[in-house]
Amino acid sequence: MVRKAEDFNATDRIDVGLLNSHTHFLTGEIDEANIGACIKWLVYENLESTKLKTLTLYINSTGGDLYQAFGLIDIMRSSTHPIRTIGIGSVMSAAFLIFVSGTKGDRYIASNTGIMCHQFTEGIDAKYHDIKAQMKESEYCNQRMLNILKEASELPNAKIKAKLLPASDVYLTVEELLDMNLADNVL
Repeated sequence: MVRKAEDFNATDRIDVGLLNSHTHFLTGEIDEANIGACIKWLVYENLESTKLKTLTLYINSTGGDLYQAFGLIDIMRSSTHPIRTIGIGSVMSAAFLIFVSGTKGDRYIASNTGIMCHQFTEGIDAKYHDIKAQMKESEYCNQRMLNILKEASELPNAKIKAKLLPASDVYLTVEELLDMNLADNVL
């Protein structure tokens, strides 16, 4: 049965309109469900048409699961279409890495956005051998973050470690983000 336009509620119509305009919203916690929906959208957009188009990903998140962020970043990198990222509200932690992984020249940040980057840390409550394994994984995650930030900014490793991945959380202004080449335009 074919549904008519009047059969759709306002939310359905908005979702269809966003899909037709190649736009997706990544808001809230960076978790399996949220990232899964974003990955599905990117895969669909890449399978749906070979005609080059710009995909737009709005991001408003205080972060969450780093491994889920890594998965999305890998899918973003494999996209045949450029991905415009637009940071609004908050772009923090894992969401920050997703934001900066957008196509260079097409990363927009709203002037009132809260921006934060930090090292990967995991609460350790385990036996000695497990602690060693977790520390090794934490170092590996921080190295992957360093690589993502280096690719996004072209800054040297030492500057990234000092400015973006010190021991404490780093809150940035829009101007600092632009100066480090981690955003390209201000909304």
